Amino acid sequence: MIHVQAFRHIEILLVEDSPSDANLTIKGFLNAKIANNLHWVEDGETAIEYLRQEGEFADAPRPDLILLDLNLPGLDGRDVLKEIKTDPNLKLIPVVVMTTSTDEHDILRTYNLSANCYVTKPLDVYQFIEVVQLIKDFWLAAVALPRE
Repeated sequence: MIHVQAFRHIEILLVEDSPSDANLTIKGFLNAKIANNLHWVEDGETAIEYLRQEGEFADAPRPDLILLDLNLPGLDGRDVLKEIKTDPNLKLIPVVVMTTSTDEHDILRTYNLSANCYVTKPLDVYQFIEVVQLIKDFWLAAVALPRE
């Protein structure tokens, strides 16, 4: 017997406070050859509300992948990562940290908080889009993502 899975878009949550970085990331995923829905929130508190489907996000889809900036206003990315990875309902969602920080302490701390990947954002626009394409190629084309 052959089982055919119904087609489903990959749900991505982008947590990014910089509109220019968010726009570059969105452009990169729009050019993808893989169907995806990208949802953008600008701070850590909103990200947690989205993930817990609270308030205006009551009907928000569960992300298959989270792209998380570290340096966010209010609840920063490290705190968001800790919340995700200690919540039994969220901990299996892969989290790709995307940040400008190259600090070894940030890298180590992020992996100690169970990030799945740490990517340093390039300053060059074309390199930035290329990095987004690499993330897309790996996480959306090569990796089997957990589905709930």
